[in-house]
Amino acid sequence: MNARSGPPVGFAEAFDLPLTVDLRTAARAIGVCPGTAYKLIRLGAFPCPVLRVGRRYRIATAELLRALGIEERPVYASDLAAGAAAAARFDDFHGLGAEDFG
Repeated sequence: MNARSGPPVGFAEAFDLPLTVDLRTAARAIGVCPGTAYKLIRLGAFPCPVLRVGRRYRIATAELLRALGIEERPVYASDLAAGAAAAARFDDFHGLGAEDFG
């Protein structure tokens, strides 16, 4: 990789990517420079499906993660706590309690 392509995508950063990424980001994730990524696309050898949107390439993040061998998103305690807090706010707002479900 060269200096213009940026540092490799880290494991935690990979899970914060949007639904699709540009080719430069995908190249960083698989550890190649953008020029090599373009060459792989031309050869039909890019490790995951590539979408052509106008003159740009987009790669679905789910496909990119799958190509990297990451099949599932890990669940962190902070994710669970945030989900539980959001559910509690929803229940409070709608007047629901545990007794309404059992």
